[in-house]
Amino acid sequence: MAARQPFTDTDTADEAVRTTCDDATTCKRFATSKGYWKDPYIQYFARSVGERKAPEINRGYYARVQGVNHLLDAFIRKAECDCQVINLGAGLDTTFWRLKDKNLMPRKYFEVDFPTVVARKIHNIKTKPPLSKPVIETHSTDSLLLDAHSLDSDRYCILGADLRDISNLDEKLKKFQLNPELPTLLVSECVLVYMTPAHSSNLVRWAAETFHTAMFINYEQVNMSDRFGQVMIENLQRRQCTLAGVEVCQSLDSQKERFLKACWEHADALDMMTVYSMLPQDDVARIEQLEFLDERELLQQLLQHYSICWATKDKLNLGLAQLAF
Repeated sequence: MAARQPFTDTDTADEAVRTTCDDATTCKRFATSKGYWKDPYIQYFARSVGERKAPEINRGYYARVQGVNHLLDAFIRKAECDCQVINLGAGLDTTFWRLKDKNLMPRKYFEVDFPTVVARKIHNIKTKPPLSKPVIETHSTDSLLLDAHSLDSDRYCILGADLRDISNLDEKLKKFQLNPELPTLLVSECVLVYMTPAHSSNLVRWAAETFHTAMFINYEQVNMSDRFGQVMIENLQRRQCTLAGVEVCQSLDSQKERFLKACWEHADALDMMTVYSMLPQDDVARIEQLEFLDERELLQQLLQHYSICWATKDKLNLGLAQLAF
């Protein structure tokens, strides 16, 4: 029997990153319970609403969810659903079910995460009919594959892989019918920041080299060199969570640069305060009535330290460079 590998600092760091998946899920569950947006599926991944979250956290998640969904839906519409989506580090995200309910299903929706996260998600899907039924409904053949670390149906695939191991990632995706010829949307939310700049650049370059018509949406920290950013870093370090890629999060320009250096044709980036101000203002007014916000300045600081960066390449001339807020 092979000797067990010694437990390393990387294992500890990876475990800390895996716990951020639960943080995001419980925050989303709480915000939806308050009425910030509707997500009937999140309840099947977070056992309870949990403890109260501060209003600025709820508004931050609202901006994140609405901002990413705006670009994601716009891409799928541009491609007229004749496309595929790869959610990198998807965690317990519920986008597949939202897209099915909106009749905005791409040809295939892929999710990749650590095998332990994937195993939990698959267990939840298998044991909760409101999750499994839509997967079965979008599957037409008898060959639905389901094991501990992967689910593969006609329209939905979840697989366990390490995003730092590009050749393994590429091999697994192609095994599950990833089509490099289809317009492809890649999404990562607070994922690249936990990878070294070399690893995240490799991933971003792999995407640019694999797909001729594609968009990459990346949501994560920005403006991290000021005092507020330093406090965020220290808070995460106390939980053994190291932002290995924080140097790419210095500015909106450094975020865009990562994509432009890796062969993407076009890149844009906005901080989340700007995104928040560009979301449909009638809905923003509605959510601002939900809870009293004591310190608007704190919300502003928080949103100025997160960003959405999106990059495109467009051999098929779908007009991807026009996608914006």
